[in-house]
Amino acid sequence: MKRRILVVEDNAANLELLVDWLESEDFQVQTATTLDEAFAAFKGEPPETVLLDVQLGPQDGLALATWIRGEPNLRALPVIAVTAHAMLTDYERVMRAGCSACVSKPIDFRQLREHLGRWLGEPAKSQPGG
Repeated sequence: MKRRILVVEDNAANLELLVDWLESEDFQVQTATTLDEAFAAFKGEPPETVLLDVQLGPQDGLALATWIRGEPNLRALPVIAVTAHAMLTDYERVMRAGCSACVSKPIDFRQLREHLGRWLGEPAKSQPGG
């Protein structure tokens, strides 16, 4: 059974890249390009992890991480921030918002695979070059 992952990303090229890679890693991928779409994704069965763009146009993507940490049945859900902002202060803000990990853009897919394996409790499928 495929692991379910929600990708919250407003940039079409980044979203396509993430979806293609995650599907090649055998994930079932759901997408959201706005916070409203991301919140709506939790109305049904929640994903097993979230990849969250920190800056969603004018919206702060970290609002979703903060909300997840405030929901008793979702507190343990891994949230991996994906951000172009790689300064230490940015990382600290991401972690304070409740993210489990942070990956900077451009995405290092080996690092992302390691985070997914750690937070989902099993190694993700390994493929050369990515």
